[in-house]
Amino acid sequence: MATQLNMLPEAPVETGRDFEFPQREAAFFYGLFLRGHSADELRRDIQIPAPVLAKWDRETAREPGLRAMLERIVEYRRHVLAIFDSLIDHDTSGQRLQ
Repeated sequence: MATQLNMLPEAPVETGRDFEFPQREAAFFYGLFLRGHSADELRRDIQIPAPVLAKWDRETAREPGLRAMLERIVEYRRHVLAIFDSLIDHDTSGQRLQ
């Protein structure tokens, strides 16, 4: 995590494509859940830690051009988390019915 705190994401040329399919990333994490990984640990992996958000906020004060990209990253990760949570909820509600 220390490495993550010191790094800002590099802006790829085609940033828009990276954010087109949050379902794929959520499905990846859901697959890990099905293989026995803790849902809470996976949620922490999906979320952007508060110290990283704070660092990004400070960086955007110095480089305002980064703000839009970083906001898009945060929104994308929230979307991935929401999809992941809905998959978990669906999975656990289906098990209760059986």
